[in-house]
Amino acid sequence: MDNNELKQKLHHYIENAEEKKIQAIFTIVEDEIKATYNHWDHEEFVNELHEREQAYLNGSLNTYSVSESASHAREAIKQHYK
Repeated sequence: MDNNELKQKLHHYIENAEEKKIQAIFTIVEDEIKATYNHWDHEEFVNELHEREQAYLNGSLNTYSVSESASHAREAIKQHYK
């Protein structure tokens, strides 16, 4: 069974499980859930994103296309391995 199938089965099970079973499952994974870092809860990170967005929108930020970025990366590799 692949990962997506497992997720679907677990989701269906949890949606239909009794409260006691949901509590038991949560108790098993609670520490791991708490340990998962949520970037959106990190004020400094969110502020940085907002600043970059504003710089992009007002045209003060240099941006590059995917092909430009790839070209720069290839050039850096060539320079490194001369």
